[in-house]
Amino acid sequence: QVQLVESGGGLVQPGGSLRLSCAAPRNIFSTYVMGWYRQPPGKERELVATITSGGRTTYADSGKGRFTISRDNGKNTVFLQMNSLKPEDTAVYYCNANRRIMATNVDLWGQGTQVTVSS
Repeated sequence: QVQLVESGGGLVQPGGSLRLSCAAPRNIFSTYVMGWYRQPPGKERELVATITSGGRTTYADSGKGRFTISRDNGKNTVFLQMNSLKPEDTAVYYCNANRRIMATNVDLWGQGTQVTVSS
């Protein structure tokens, strides 16, 4: 069982910041595209951001200009820095590792961490 271990969620006021972390096994971290997804209450899971092993990033429109995904290759950890948080950012945030193997998409998931933006 591959473990993606997330941390850093919590309660924050609107306009505040949080940084999420996700630690992965080295063999996963170095070969998979790492990313963050979120699932707001009553909604489907959605992409937040991804980062390749080479550092190329993509962002969903909802987080552009406010969220930054990064990685520390020495610690096999991916981060999501979230600034200017809004109540609509409230969701369970999931770490994801994705790789295409033999024409099949392989997705690995963390357990999720709750982010609540509220005054």
